[in-house]
Parts: sequence; structure tokens; C-alpha cells
Amino acid sequence: MLSRVAFRKAFQLKSAVPSVIGSSKLYSSSAPKEGPERDLVNFPRPVRPEFPSKVRYGTVPEEWFEFFYKKTGVTGPYVLAGGLTTYFLSKEIWVIEHDFYFLVSFIGIVYFINKQFGKQISGFLDKEVDRTEEEWNSGRAEQLKSLADGIKNEEVAQWRADGQELLLAAKKENVLMQLEASYRERAMQVYSEVKKRLDFQVEKQRIDQMIAQKHMVQWVVSNVLKSLSATQEKENIKKCLSDLQALAAKA
Repeated sequence: MLSRVAFRKAFQLKSAVPSVIGSSKLYSSSAPKEGPERDLVNFPRPVRPEFPSKVRYGTVPEEWFEFFYKKTGVTGPYVLAGGLTTYFLSKEIWVIEHDFYFLVSFIGIVYFINKQFGKQISGFLDKEVDRTEEEWNSGRAEQLKSLADGIKNEEVAQWRADGQELLLAAKKENVLMQLEASYRERAMQVYSEVKKRLDFQVEKQRIDQMIAQKHMVQWVVSNVLKSLSATQEKENIKKCLSDLQALAAKA
């Protein structure tokens, strides 16, 4: 009973949102227009069920038993439930206290109320669901009407805008000129940036050559100095001093 109300409420909320597509003719139709690529054979539209699926023992869905029937046979669900209950009780995962009997009593009371007054409560709740559904449908119809009026107003505005074709053409020409100016400006920026990068590469190569030349000179000088012995160095110093003295004497 309660699950039926929950199902109806859920599908009401899902179907209450209108799909806004196309022209005003679509809004007057109750059935949505399907596109050419819509596969209704493999993916049909969901239909809201009036009644929930079958259950056993008040809460257990029938699909669960059918699933176990294919795997374990008819006794599979009951053996699983009994085995799990025995395991939980033996391992003291499920400890039965004094309050557990209150839960059993509460379930019995709920079952008795469902048997005695379930139809009356279900009828009352169904009326509430129907009333809510009518409210949703009325709101949907009003929204569709407002959207159709908006489409008509938009068509009138488009008809009035036809007289401004010359102004629109002039504005388009101005926009094209602005785009051309922007394109030329950005092309010049690209040229400047590329030239800067090329100049940087040229300067980098020049500096690399200068550093390599300087390094080569230092390497040659250091190797020459390393090849000279201490005696040769002293002789060179004496020769330089004698040359300086000779030049001083001539001066």
C-alpha cells in the first residue's frame, strides 16, 4: 500500500517536467514528438506503474526469490535467510534483547492495521495522489500555454525586426571592419614577437661563438703555460729583463 504511493509520487515528479522542443504545435499535443534517431524498440519510454511489483512477507520483492530460483532452486532464499540468521545469532552479531519483542509486537500491529484498514487508507492516499497529480497537470498546462504565448510574441517581434535589415547590414559591415582591424593588429603582434625571437637566437649564437673563442684562447694559453718548465720560465724572465735594459740603454 505505502509502496504504491511512493511509486506514484516518484513517477509523478519525473513526468511533471515538460519537455520544451520545437514550435507551438508541439505544446498543444499531449504525446511528445519523437525524433528520427529515437529508438523506441530497444529503449521505450518508461510507463508509470499503477501498482507496485509483487512482494512476499510484506516487504521482500518477488524478483529476489526468482533470482535465487535460477541459482539455488526453490529453497535457496529460505536457506540463505535461515543460515544468515543462525550465523548472526551464533556470533552474537545480532543480540536479541528485551526490546526485540516490542519490535515483533509493532510489526504484528502494523500487519493487523494493514489487513483491517488497508483498503480505506489506500483509497484515501490514492485520492491525495490523484489530487496532487491534477495540480501538477494543471501547472504543466499553464506553463505550456505561457510558452506558446511566448513563441507567438517572439514571432511578432521577428516580423517587426524585418524592417531593420539595412541597420543590421550596416552593423555587420562595421563588425567585419573591426574584425579586419583586429586581425591586422594581431598579425603585426605575431610578426613583432617572431622577429624578437629570431633576434634573440642570433644574439645567442653570437654570444656562444664569443664565449667559445674566449674559452679556446684561455685553453691554449693555459696549456702553453703548463708546457713551460720553471727553468724555462726563469730564462724567459731574464731574457725579458735583458731586453728591457737594452731598450732602456738605447733610449
